Amino acid sequence: MSEPPGLTPAERRVWHAFPTGAEIVFGDERPTGPDPDRTVRAHVINQLLLGGGETRDGFVSAVRIRGAYVIGHIDLSGGSVRHELRLRFCRLVEKPLLINCRTSAVRMTDCLLPGLDAGGLHADGTLSLSRSVLEGGIQMPRAQLLGGFGMNDAVVTESEPERWAVFSGGMTVENGFFARNATLTGGVRLVGARMNGGLFMEGSTLSNPGRIALDGENMVVQDAAELSKGFHSQGTVRLRNARINGTLSFDSAVLDSTDPDRMALHGSHMVVDELLMNLAEPIKGRLSLSYSRIDVLMDRPRIWPEEIYLDGLVYQTLRGPATPKDRLRWVSRDPQFHLQPYEQLASWYHGIGHDDVARRVQLAKLRARRRRLGPVERAWSVVLDWTVGFGYRPWLAFAWFAALVGVGTGVFSADHPHPIKENVELPHFHALVYSLDLLIPLDSFGLQNSYDPTGWTRWVAYALISSGWVLATALIAGVTRVLRPE
Repeated sequence: MSEPPGLTPAERRVWHAFPTGAEIVFGDERPTGPDPDRTVRAHVINQLLLGGGETRDGFVSAVRIRGAYVIGHIDLSGGSVRHELRLRFCRLVEKPLLINCRTSAVRMTDCLLPGLDAGGLHADGTLSLSRSVLEGGIQMPRAQLLGGFGMNDAVVTESEPERWAVFSGGMTVENGFFARNATLTGGVRLVGARMNGGLFMEGSTLSNPGRIALDGENMVVQDAAELSKGFHSQGTVRLRNARINGTLSFDSAVLDSTDPDRMALHGSHMVVDELLMNLAEPIKGRLSLSYSRIDVLMDRPRIWPEEIYLDGLVYQTLRGPATPKDRLRWVSRDPQFHLQPYEQLASWYHGIGHDDVARRVQLAKLRARRRRLGPVERAWSVVLDWTVGFGYRPWLAFAWFAALVGVGTGVFSADHPHPIKENVELPHFHALVYSLDLLIPLDSFGLQNSYDPTGWTRWVAYALISSGWVLATALIAGVTRVLRPE
């Protein structure tokens, strides 16, 4: 095919290099402004990619340009492109349009452009924007990127508050989503995305204060989701209902909601094989893992925020330096009391053979529950706690019993009760046995009905009788678990 009329010298170089796929170099840095020797009109690139240029046997035809100033829209919308587009150190005046386009690889690296619209793009090769600066958002809803997506070291700034720096709901990426060390202002939306090669955002900064910095709701990730090694979010990271078939890592990350009343990490209803929460500093904002299922959870006490929502969280293994006391503080940070987090923690300790710690967790659960009871129920809860530890410490009842027997023995040894009936054969009085008779609700030894205390010792006897009934009731209730709420 002959070249079209009206090509500039720069465009003629691009046109004649296309059949062999040779790279045309106009410079090794991005142009700062229009330059006749480096300016290429976008419609020339469009014509070549959409079949308007000559191909040559034995070569892979492609548009490969370095250091050009591109004017007009690179618009491949709805087209079928068999050739690679590779731009490097180029400046694009208009936003490229790849809407519903089917293409091979598209690489616009180290470039300056006003955004990218690639909704519905089907790329058999890689889509790469690494090290590029985008002064506008990237639109990729329903995109299918079979060769992966790269935007390592990219800078994307979306100044309009209602728009996203990266908008890609329903996207599929086969060979990995790589956005390492990127700076993304305006938030990243990956709702419903499928990352079959993993999600890698190590060292990236996502800034959307007071809003959502990363929205990965319903996202599915195979292999690993690395929001780690210096990852910094200013805004909410929402991973609600996400499925991570591998590791979700926040190792050395910073999560800052920028508003203490907002979620820093909204991770409810997730399913994760391994969750690593060794952050660089404490989470600033709220944290929710409610109703999530996590096989292995590794965290450190220092990273926990003041409010944590754990109701419904199920885990198989806990790892990290947290002590049992730390774990109790962990489950107690939910502003709304729920039984399940305590039951889950007790079950885990019981499963690894620490039954004593499991009992401490159950006690902590019932004590936390007490604060939400009415006055009568609260009083009875205190009695059960002090006397038998809600049945988890029945030895307390025997300790109280021994102490009361000691008190009664001392009192009635000093001031003997009087016989109830004179001139009747009475059993021999013994202060210890008499105290036991008062404490045990049954008339076991016959002294209670034969001797009657007088004066102030009568009140001691009443106290021993009342205490005996309370202890017996609490012991039976605790040991048989009749009154233990589950």
